[in-house]
Amino acid sequence: MASWDIQPQGVQGQLKVVGTHAEDLGKALTTLLADVQEAAQAAGTAVPGSQAKTVPGGLVASGYKPIGPVAPALLPQSATGPVAAALAEYVKKRKPDLKAMADRCQAAVLGAAKATNEYVEGDLEAAKNAQNAARAVRVDALKDFGGKKK
Repeated sequence: MASWDIQPQGVQGQLKVVGTHAEDLGKALTTLLADVQEAAQAAGTAVPGSQAKTVPGGLVASGYKPIGPVAPALLPQSATGPVAAALAEYVKKRKPDLKAMADRCQAAVLGAAKATNEYVEGDLEAAKNAQNAARAVRVDALKDFGGKKK
């Protein structure tokens, strides 16, 4: 028969660590999707020269990123170029994988927590059964057990 030696406090500590990493993964995925959307909007279209939509505002320093939300009027209304289409296709193809990562993290954490809780409940049930069995023992019948013969 297999024996178990689970330390519930240790499991709880590890679940906190995993939870922190899962939150970081969620933030990274959110940032990735926002960056892909921004790249698709900034990629422009395949329309030559002055026919393409441009963002008003004049010259911008290299590497400049605006702080805070950008007014929707400053962004092109639709990303229809080949780069935007490729990025949209990439996200579409990767969406099941990204969802699976999140689902697996959640399932692992919830499964470990549930298993540990069941283990603790099993220990409590075993202790209760042992106490009940000890109460049921007839002490008077045991007093002569192994004693001197008359």
